Amino acid sequence: MTNSNKHTHSAYASIPMESVGPFKLIGDVETDDLMVPMATYETPLWPSVARGARVSAHAGGIRVTVVDERMTRSILLEAPNAGVAVKRLQDLKTRHADIQAVVAQTSRFAKLIDTHHQVVGNLIYLRLEFTTGDASGHNMVTNAADKIIPWILNEYDDLAYVSISANYCTDKKVSAVNGILGRGKYVVCETTIPRKLCQRFLKTTPEAITDLHIKKNLIGSIVSGGLRTANAHVANMLLGFYLATGQDAANIVEGSQAINHVEVDKNGDLYFSTTLPNLIVGSVGNGKGLDFVLDNLAQLGCTNPDVEPGVNSRRLACIAGATALCGELSLMAAQTNPGELMQAHIKLERAAKA
Repeated sequence: MTNSNKHTHSAYASIPMESVGPFKLIGDVETDDLMVPMATYETPLWPSVARGARVSAHAGGIRVTVVDERMTRSILLEAPNAGVAVKRLQDLKTRHADIQAVVAQTSRFAKLIDTHHQVVGNLIYLRLEFTTGDASGHNMVTNAADKIIPWILNEYDDLAYVSISANYCTDKKVSAVNGILGRGKYVVCETTIPRKLCQRFLKTTPEAITDLHIKKNLIGSIVSGGLRTANAHVANMLLGFYLATGQDAANIVEGSQAINHVEVDKNGDLYFSTTLPNLIVGSVGNGKGLDFVLDNLAQLGCTNPDVEPGVNSRRLACIAGATALCGELSLMAAQTNPGELMQAHIKLERAAKA
């Protein structure tokens, strides 16, 4: 008789991986000739992202800005009624230092920075928001929440436990709250492509890309019922980047809720930006111990031991966002030309199989 609970040796899935670029980043991260690893079965993604990286580098680079960062865990408690729920929440709002003292017992990196709440009937949805150093922070904030709950229940004996996670976080699900309040790194990436470079490298015009953006990314997303999203395929680049750098790949669900903003500027050049308000990455933590992951993080300059906690993960987020922008720019350019997208897939995928 076999033991169904017996552990087996680990096996590894082999996913094709290449480094693409070179990238030039300016702003919060300054780097030139950076090659970015991506692991994907969709092999045409590599030359597509490389084309976006190449044209943006010729144009002066991609400006990256980290607007905010936080990792969240929402807990669910029950009160006798909504009136009690509101009173307890009002009191908890004044006890930030007390809650942080509980958090400090769980991690030297986790810092409670804010809370938000919703009351539904007699239910309390309490969203706890932390900074987590260089880790993406999933386990760190859950561990903190796991200690905060008994502390709250001890302080307020009329409240009761319902769940360690209330879906108001929101983890690995499409929601509006993450885009509004933030989860992970909030990164804005921008580049301006001169008209002549747009025509030379992308085989199109600033007007054509802008027009397609309005009709596809904006109106098309409205027609489809998209939620806080207006992009072409950000999930593609994030997945390739996440698999290559040891991230929790399921976080592309919220990470791909990205918004492109595109316009022809006063000089007739193309302004192209990709904003990612829910970009969840870490340079340390679970998944980072594999040799190829460590090599890739080092290649990206995200393993520097001499910087303050959080600097390496912010750099990683900036590179991830820039990678997403390059893929967006290249695909949008291709889709302005009838037949180009499919021809590229057929040519590159057949070449990969040969």
